[in-house]
Amino acid sequence: MKHRHFKVNRNMHFSVGFLVTMLLIRKVHSLVEITNFKCESLDRNFSNFEYCRIKSVNRTYKYVSLKVNLFQTPVNQVKVNTALYKRLNGYKPFLYNVTVDGCKFLKNQNSSPVAKYIFGIFKDVSNINHFCPYDHDIFVEKLSAENINFQITKILPFPEGKYMLQMHWFAYEINRAIIRLYYTLT
Repeated sequence: MKHRHFKVNRNMHFSVGFLVTMLLIRKVHSLVEITNFKCESLDRNFSNFEYCRIKSVNRTYKYVSLKVNLFQTPVNQVKVNTALYKRLNGYKPFLYNVTVDGCKFLKNQNSSPVAKYIFGIFKDVSNINHFCPYDHDIFVEKLSAENINFQITKILPFPEGKYMLQMHWFAYEINRAIIRLYYTLT
């Protein structure tokens, strides 16, 4: 009888231990920390960054904002090349490098699942989310680490490390601007 009682307790302890371990694993999750943000205008006659900044509100809350002044509107042809890099003895290409026709993509976001995934990071904090033409300045306001964290850890998890998301913005087949977002995933 004791032997049987011991097996039940042992199995019960194993089950409880397994359950507690699974609950702890669910609570442990990755976090994104924004480490740098750079914007570069390649044609100042076409566009220029009014601001491009990273702001730290406190130790745990950071966000990035940018505003691009467009000087030759309306803009009817936009292409965006987006590439993800991981730091391994310098930044090396990692997983994604996709170019989309921005005007066509906004009409049918399902045409490029990768672009849709990346666009999901900033679409809710930007005025880019409409069809061409663009006859106004472009902004991304208060893109927080939480926005990025949701996409990077909940939608499609990534391994820990230091990353750079680089975007080349083309208008009329000419590279007009480069935006680089650096972040660490821990």
